[in-house]
Amino acid sequence: MNFPLVTTNWLETNLNLEQLILVDVSMSKVVGKKAIEYEMPLYIPNSRRLDLETALCDLNSSQTHAFPTEEQFTAVAQKLGVNSESIVVFYDNQGIYSAPRAWWIFQVMGFQNVFVLDGGLPQWLLENRRVVLNTSNIEDKVGSIIGIYHPQRICDSNFIFEQMNNKKLAVLDARSRERFLGMAPEPRSGVRSGHIPDSISLPYPEVFNGYCFKTDEQLTAIFSALLGNKTSTLVFSCGSGITACIILLSAVIAGYGDLILYDGSWSDWGSNIALPVAI
Repeated sequence: MNFPLVTTNWLETNLNLEQLILVDVSMSKVVGKKAIEYEMPLYIPNSRRLDLETALCDLNSSQTHAFPTEEQFTAVAQKLGVNSESIVVFYDNQGIYSAPRAWWIFQVMGFQNVFVLDGGLPQWLLENRRVVLNTSNIEDKVGSIIGIYHPQRICDSNFIFEQMNNKKLAVLDARSRERFLGMAPEPRSGVRSGHIPDSISLPYPEVFNGYCFKTDEQLTAIFSALLGNKTSTLVFSCGSGITACIILLSAVIAGYGDLILYDGSWSDWGSNIALPVAI
């Protein structure tokens, strides 16, 4: 398995696989599209629950949704029971929303055998597959995985500012086009409207067909239209670093490499008055 997605068919067939660790990483707040609401929590059988905004964010940082430390990641992953033989699958209750963020965290921390359920819980429900009202209470042994941070997969505002004249680097912004153009206010206090100069708008809902990702051919066409053939490095941004991972994952599906997440994203850039803003 080297493709970043698993299908609902694959997951249902492998739900009882000993190596499988299935994790719901749904977030309470959804930005950029109308949220799917549920009368009660629903889970795919054998799921564990992980709160991305606390367990896998560095809460000691002033940055919104700051990337976790190596130590924090290791503690969380070991508690989930992750070891070198594990197959980790993330999903969320919006189709595709926060699961790619969890996937990228594991990638950046050196764990490659991690996947996103294409379509998430909504696609699972659409296909009338079985759900439960509670997460798994299976007590696993503590895992042995140790996070090894790969800093080349994450960047900050200094990196982008220094590379603004580099024609081989492109910044793609997953926020709505209205926010990108400064026509809609930012949801976070103290953050200016607009976008990073010369960045490219790719609102994350545009990479979906229904609840699932578009095909690799469709995604390749989207990126080719936006980028042409001149770009070798792609940086992904959004409001705070969550939905940027959606379009980052879509770039992986389309066959792109050399991908970087701008962690903190527009919340970081837009709140720093020393940095230029385009509208």
